[in-house]
Amino acid sequence: MKVVVDQDKCVGAGQCVLLVPDVFDQRDEDGIVVLLNEFPPAELHEDVRQAARVCPALAIELDES
Repeated sequence: MKVVVDQDKCVGAGQCVLLVPDVFDQRDEDGIVVLLNEFPPAELHEDVRQAARVCPALAIELDES
């Protein structure tokens, strides 16, 4: 799995950070998502999928190929 985030779409809701803090963080100055690990380990894949589903701005894309 490869994770891609679109910082231009991000609204800083922080749901991704709450769900998977090993993969996502937020910039201090504006709360915009920061990707910590674009290739998360398999044990985090379901949590990352959930983060993508709950993102209100649809700023997280997953490549599962």
